[in-house]
Amino acid sequence: MTEAKHWFWVLLDAFLAALIIGVLGVGLPSLVRWASSVPPARTITVSAQGMTTATPDLAEITFSVVSTGQNPQTLTSNNNDKMNSVLQFVSSQNIATSDIATTGYDLEPAYNYDNTTQRNYITGYTLTQTVTVKIHDLSNVATVLGGLAPLGVNQIGGVDFTFNTPDEFVAAARADAMNKAETKAVEMANAAGVSLGEVVNVSENSIVPQPMPVYNMMASGAIAAPEAASTPNIQPGSQDVTDNVTITYALR
Repeated sequence: MTEAKHWFWVLLDAFLAALIIGVLGVGLPSLVRWASSVPPARTITVSAQGMTTATPDLAEITFSVVSTGQNPQTLTSNNNDKMNSVLQFVSSQNIATSDIATTGYDLEPAYNYDNTTQRNYITGYTLTQTVTVKIHDLSNVATVLGGLAPLGVNQIGGVDFTFNTPDEFVAAARADAMNKAETKAVEMANAAGVSLGEVVNVSENSIVPQPMPVYNMMASGAIAAPEAASTPNIQPGSQDVTDNVTITYALR
């Protein structure tokens, strides 16, 4: 009986030792992670806005050829001929095929209501072909715009100036915002008689200007284009890219 009790306690001690080791091996890392995720009791939170001014280096032009007629086959053929001439002209301005995209092709019937039969019937069709062109050489924008109307383009949605690589300007604005936030935090900590510790949390909100239409030949509708169009004066101007950051620091 004595020997049995001896082995019972030996096995119990071994089991308890293994249990403790398992708890420490699994629970301790989790406890450390939890402790590291808990923010310090003393913190300071500051916000700042950074900004950089940049000149757009990409223009996007959206235009349409709109035709109306009663025969959809004839209408489609005539409209396609006009658009093909327009695309040949655009390609001749050193614009890559990959920068020319058809963004709309809509054939819509026009209806009229007959009171006698109390039914709608088709009176004709309207075909709208829309193309969006990206122009990387901004000095070429005015030339392209001036050549569209004589070729049959009778609806120009606008010219939008934007950036090829907006992330570059966001990064510059972010660096400006971070520097301003740190300067503000240091000044506030010094005024309170404490010093800054590690960064506990960072959040941001970047604002890149959306493409801004600066030229609109026709506000709406399919209006007949003039036989010739003078070259417009198009200036991309500059745009402000901003980044807002909020940073929480621990205090020492």
